[in-house]
Order: sequence, then C-alpha cells, then structure tokens
Amino acid sequence: MKKIFSIILIVLSPIFLFAQEDEKPDSTLGWTYSGTGALNFSQVTFTNWAAGGENSVSMNGLAIAGASYKSKSYIWDNNIILGYGMQKIGKQDFRKTTDKIELSTKFGHHAVKNWYYSTLFSFKSQFDKGYEYDDDAGTQTFVSDFMAPAYLSIALGMDYKPSKSFSLFVGPVSGRTTFVNDTVLSVKYGVDANETIRNEFGGTVKAGLNKDIIKNVNLASQLTLFSNYMENPQNIDIDLQVLFTFKVNKFLSANLNFQFIYDDDILITDEDGNIGPRLQMKELFGLGLTYKLN
Repeated sequence: MKKIFSIILIVLSPIFLFAQEDEKPDSTLGWTYSGTGALNFSQVTFTNWAAGGENSVSMNGLAIAGASYKSKSYIWDNNIILGYGMQKIGKQDFRKTTDKIELSTKFGHHAVKNWYYSTLFSFKSQFDKGYEYDDDAGTQTFVSDFMAPAYLSIALGMDYKPSKSFSLFVGPVSGRTTFVNDTVLSVKYGVDANETIRNEFGGTVKAGLNKDIIKNVNLASQLTLFSNYMENPQNIDIDLQVLFTFKVNKFLSANLNFQFIYDDDILITDEDGNIGPRLQMKELFGLGLTYKLN
C-alpha cells in the first residue's frame, strides 16, 4: 500500500503545484459551461510488405462536459465524462480499448470565504461488455459489462473552491453502493457470491483541477479517495485521472490520458495466477480531431 501511495504522490506533485499558483477568485455569477470532445483514428495496411507487419485499425472517442451555476449563496457543479474505443489487429475481432461513463453533481451552500456546505452524487460504469484475452490459448474471459460493475456514491461534507479551476471536497459522511448485475462477476468486484449489490459507509475526498498550465496545454485532473469505515478503513480506494490536451489549432490536438485505480475489493489475477487487489494503470495517447467549448 505504501508503494501505491508513493506512485500516486509522484504523479500528483505537479498537479498540486499548478493548483497552488495564485489566481483570482471566481466572481462569475449564473451559468458557465465547458466541454471538450476528441476523436482519434489510426489505420495501417500492408500489402507484400517485406519487413512484415499486421493490418490494424483503431478509434477512440472522449467527451468531457460541465455545467456550473453560481449565486451569492449557492454553487452547483455538474460534470460528465464519456469515453469509448475499439481496436482491430490482423484477423482478430474488434476489441474494446477504453470504456467509461462517469456522472457527478455537487451542490453547495456558502459557509465562509471559499468554503461551502456540500452534497456530492456520482455514478460510474461502462457501456459494453469487456474481456481479458489470452491469444496463446485462444480464449477470452468475461470481466465487465454495463452495470457490472457500477458505483453510486453520495457524500455530505465541505467543499473548498478558491477559484474556477480548482476544488477540494471533503465528505466524512459517505455511502457507496456497488452494483454487479451479472452474478458471475460478483466476487471479482467485492460483492458476495450470487448477490448483485454491496453497500459501504465511509468517507470521501475528491479534488479536481482544470487549467491551462502553459500556452496551448491544458491539464484536467481528478482524484477520488474513499475509505470504508466498516471494513479495513486503512485500505483507501484510489481513482486518479490525469488528462493533458496539447492544442495544435482549433480542431486538431493531441491528448495524453493516465488513470490509476486501486480498489481493495477488486480481485485481479496476475501472470503467476495469484489473485488479489492490485494497482491498475492505463495510459492512452491520441492525435486527432478535438473541439473545445470555453
């Protein structure tokens, strides 16, 4: 667990550095909107190519949108992240490379200075079935589907929002429900065998940053921590997402996306056949069409 936190801290250090830079408080009242959409496509074809190679085609799409309302007494932040990607290499069927549904809404009443009494709701799942592939054995193992798993969280606490680019929510009273609508996957995601729901009570911390760090480079990051008070509270669940967007022009950009997940309840089998919770890491780089709504 200490090794995992060390990796997370190394990744987070530049993020907190940018968050601490001086910035004027957000004084904008009413609704503000933001959004980024990216579509990346790649294709390779070989014909009588002496050096060898396999034909391939891949496509990844990512959409991030937000709508926020601010008055003198209230704030209301809404965010959605949708991502999906497919890849085909050689004679293989198309395989899913990324799949994400994330929704969140946070409502707060002003307390003092940049602090708000707040309630946070969030939902996470995926669109489609997912598999692990063993090409040597020619087998595939079913590992996920829509609502298998899915996570619904509700938290009460305080939200620190010093500017429009950074926020920190601390929720000591939180509930999280894990849904697994296919009992074949129940145990894999910490739900009792033949059951489809697991309820947890604990605490949540969520930090978010969305900022242009230098000209034509945007950093969007989100960190969520959860501790289950009722079972192994020291084993904190971690979900860290970091997205760099490098703007070429209004419609063309490159993006580099990292995600780190550690969930003590998710069981993963390693190459040696050992089963247990592990740090999950994903990296995705894309170059393609991008549209940003400011």
